[in-house]
This record gives sequence, structure tokens and C-alpha cells, in this order.
Amino acid sequence: MPKMKTHRGAAKRFKKTGTGKVVRYHAYKSHILEKKSPKRKRGLRKSAIMHKTDAKRIARMIVYL
Repeated sequence: MPKMKTHRGAAKRFKKTGTGKVVRYHAYKSHILEKKSPKRKRGLRKSAIMHKTDAKRIARMIVYL
């Protein structure tokens, strides 16, 4: 069986923690920021742990990261 290829789009968006959890970043942070409150924009800066049901799919895409 050949090696699996890393999904390059997913590799740029997600990473794995030391314990194997998948980390994602928040959307809605790139433009139209005037109407968003500073508190909301601050929260969007932080990364989040992917929910386990979605993390399984993503982990297969970024198998070697």
C-alpha cells in the first residue's frame, strides 16, 4: 500500500498538539472588523481544540504532521 499524502489545504489550517488533539483557528477575523467588538476580536485570535467528531476526519488528512 502506498503512503498517504497530506492534504495541503488542511496542513495549512490545522496542527496537532503533543497529545494528538487537533487545533484549529477561528474564522471571521480577516475583514469587516469595525462592527465587531474588541472583546470578540480578541477571542477570535485564540486557537481552539477541534471537537472529537470532526478531529477524526482532520487527523486522517494531516496524518504525518
